[in-house]
Amino acid sequence: MDRLSIVLTFMTGSVLVGSFVIVVLALGFYAWQPIALAVALGLVLTWPAAYAISRWIKSEDPHWKMQSGKPAAGKTGGESGPDYPET
Repeated sequence: MDRLSIVLTFMTGSVLVGSFVIVVLALGFYAWQPIALAVALGLVLTWPAAYAISRWIKSEDPHWKMQSGKPAAGKTGGESGPDYPET
């Protein structure tokens, strides 16, 4: 689970849903069906957009290293990697 994408979901959702509703209203559709469709489309696209933004932020960060649950090559004995890997 990507924690950054969870935080970004709230911001991305409000931007996408708000943008789609504004576009629908600007095009002159004032019935509840087009507005509901814009809201549904925004909610469906929220998680993939937040995940893509999270990947982009982390790929541009020079100090971020992808961690996995596997132990590092030099570790011996019972030492292991982080308990909660961030992918």
